Amino acid sequence: MTPPPPQAGTTPREPELPPYQAVLAETDWASLQTAFGNGECLPEVLARLLEPDARVQVTALSELSELVGHQNTVYEATAPVALYVAGILTHPAAMTLRPYRNVPVRATMLDWLASTAYDASDEVVAPIERHFPGFLTPGTLVAAFRDLRPMLYRAVAPFLQNGHEDVREAAGLAALILAEHPALAHHRDDLAVHARRVLETSGDDARRRVALKALEAWGHDVTGFDPVQEEPWDRGPHSDGRGDLEPPF
Repeated sequence: MTPPPPQAGTTPREPELPPYQAVLAETDWASLQTAFGNGECLPEVLARLLEPDARVQVTALSELSELVGHQNTVYEATAPVALYVAGILTHPAAMTLRPYRNVPVRATMLDWLASTAYDASDEVVAPIERHFPGFLTPGTLVAAFRDLRPMLYRAVAPFLQNGHEDVREAAGLAALILAEHPALAHHRDDLAVHARRVLETSGDDARRRVALKALEAWGHDVTGFDPVQEEPWDRGPHSDGRGDLEPPF
């Protein structure tokens, strides 16, 4: 059923995510391409994200990074995996605390979504489109994934005011990348607050660079902020954050 168009003067709401259970059950995983063959293994990996053990969850996210984000590439299975991860952000399992840091796994899931969205960001795809015209033709793989950004944004947005700093920053980063979509332009002034917070408080140059580029693209004054490296997200957008699974020395 097609929803009615928004009334004049109202702000359209982003489309809702399908339930994560439906994504898992209704996706023909074996028919979808991953970096290493078809996606028949993905339901088992996705199920481990709901295990009450942060080590198991983060290892599963790392595996997903390789399967559907290897070499920062969007595969056929990337979209449903992203929808599933976004769909479990409110699940109790997302509140599992990572060892030695006392940080909810939800922050790592949001980082994963930010990384995956970055692989299809304007910065990444623009030079490809210049060299391969038609790369972003509607209906093509990357274009279809980029069309999901408003839906993914709706899942991320509730965590922009989260009480945990790591969750709040990860949600802000994901939202900044997703808000490149034209349908999300009305959120950008509010998101500029989050971008400035990242620039003022984050010690991660990759995150600060994303925030700075967003503000610049949206016409905000960025004078007064320390410069950041002009390299792309050089920590590797699919850095899995597994380093804190072992005790610090």
